[in-house]
Amino acid sequence: MPTDDLHYLELTELTRRMHAGQVSPVEATQAMLSRIASLDGRLHSYALVLSDTALAEARQAAAEIARGEIKGPLHGAPIAVKDLCWMQGVPTAAGMTIYRDYKPSADATVVRRLRDAGAIILGKLQLTEGAYVDHHPKITPPVNPWGAEHWVGSSSSGSGVATAAGLCYGSLGSDTGGSIRFPSAAQGLTGLKPTWGRVSRYGVFELAATLDHIGPMTRSAADAAAMLAAIAGADADDPTALQDPVPDYMAQLDGGVRGVRIGVDATWMAAETDTPAQQVLDAALKTLRELGADIVEVKFPDTGQIIQDWFPLCGVETAVAHQETYPSRHNEYGSSLAGLIDLGRGLSGMDYQKIVLRRNDFRGRVAKLFGSIDLLLAPAQGFTSPTIAKMATAGQDPALMRALLSYTCPFDMSGSPTITLPGGATSDNMPVAFQLVGGHLSEGLLCRAGYAFQGVTEFHRQHPALG
Repeated sequence: MPTDDLHYLELTELTRRMHAGQVSPVEATQAMLSRIASLDGRLHSYALVLSDTALAEARQAAAEIARGEIKGPLHGAPIAVKDLCWMQGVPTAAGMTIYRDYKPSADATVVRRLRDAGAIILGKLQLTEGAYVDHHPKITPPVNPWGAEHWVGSSSSGSGVATAAGLCYGSLGSDTGGSIRFPSAAQGLTGLKPTWGRVSRYGVFELAATLDHIGPMTRSAADAAAMLAAIAGADADDPTALQDPVPDYMAQLDGGVRGVRIGVDATWMAAETDTPAQQVLDAALKTLRELGADIVEVKFPDTGQIIQDWFPLCGVETAVAHQETYPSRHNEYGSSLAGLIDLGRGLSGMDYQKIVLRRNDFRGRVAKLFGSIDLLLAPAQGFTSPTIAKMATAGQDPALMRALLSYTCPFDMSGSPTITLPGGATSDNMPVAFQLVGGHLSEGLLCRAGYAFQGVTEFHRQHPALG
């Protein structure tokens, strides 16, 4: 049920109260650390908790706010980052045993920018091995706080658990094939996958360089806008980061969706979705129409080949990222990540180039579609709330993998921004989500549409019953 408990406040509501003198950053940070100590022994969302530095950052934020030196909507907010992100002198393991003692000499750009915005970093969040599908066999996977027998979502598993369970007020995730969207959908979060290049990847461990997106996982669209505003923008350390100016996403939130053209391909959406996912899509469409959006029937480009191409393309790029340790340290890898790298290493140059050409063709078709619509309604994933037992067979079940990736990896292949929004629940009260997709650099509109939807619904204010 919705709650006003301190640990479940939206990030932007928390900092509003902080900046009004109603809550101290030190109080909120201490509450988070106490809750982590109480609950994370069974949820396993954190790879590393940084209690001392978090409290020091909280005291600094409290002093700055008291002097009226407010840096923005993140100032004083205790958050956490996926353990792909470098922090100077702090272990960054990327979900692997090989890197458990690796201590970077610099902060990732996203970490530096969060700190510059006044955020307090509670710690590093667990993830699957190398940000691929499965957790390393020697690492205890995070547990879904909504139901321990249900899949937590990969690869930003700890980011999803910590944010949903009230163990941070927002987190960073990464998305290469669905890794912001899967855990957001599984745990009732608002996840924002920005346009590829909108957020710098400097200091973030690669899974696949041209597919990786870094973005916020939060409790609301407003929180996602606030976090994205802090981390987006050009970066001298990452030449692939886009040079386009960063808009004031927060200032755009109140614009609503009246007159916004939202595309719907009913046949494509129904092809891989189960009943709960379809019901959520139908309800979301009804709500968006009532909010004044113009619903436009479209035909989305065929995704069959592009989904097949994602695996070898990801494999090639992952093989490059791991060339210093694989195959020389093959025995320290789990089977899923090793299998992906082997797939990539076995691909011929001719086959790789064919994939590149097909990908460019698909990107062009998606871009053309967004010449006639502003946003696209899509499922977050084909089947809702799978169990851990079901997902354990995914690697041997092509139909299951296709259903899982049908509505996620195409938008990593195109580099399109998406926002995942909670939109309902299954019969056993597990969250169900949908996503809105936009043209390149339409994050402001995505946040605006999410904010409008959340202004008339309560799904994002539901929380797991953890106490």
